[in-house]
Amino acid sequence: MEWEIRIHNEDNYIEVITKGVAGKAGSLNMAKTITETMRQHRITRVLIDHRNIESISGEIIEIYNRPKLLKMIGIILGVKIAEIIKPDHIKHFSFFETVCINQGFRISIFQENLPALEWLLK
Repeated sequence: MEWEIRIHNEDNYIEVITKGVAGKAGSLNMAKTITETMRQHRITRVLIDHRNIESISGEIIEIYNRPKLLKMIGIILGVKIAEIIKPDHIKHFSFFETVCINQGFRISIFQENLPALEWLLK
């Protein structure tokens, strides 16, 4: 998976645009990079646009364990994450959203940019 990070200093959030195939290794590498960028810029909000993801690889158990791995790489619970997805990926990301919320993360999924950004910035 590839990603591009944009920093929006005026609204104090990071935007990440992804593409390619989403899998465990790529997702964790992206999360590490996001975490480092957020620390450097003292930003606690991130908008992740996954609408250019072609496909998702991996098993359900990997999604279930993802919040634990996110904590291990240093993502703090105070971070607010909005993810924009394609309708084709709703099942995967809905489960991811649920397990993250159950582990204390503030995360929500959306299919459009504007509602995601409004939620993130409020």
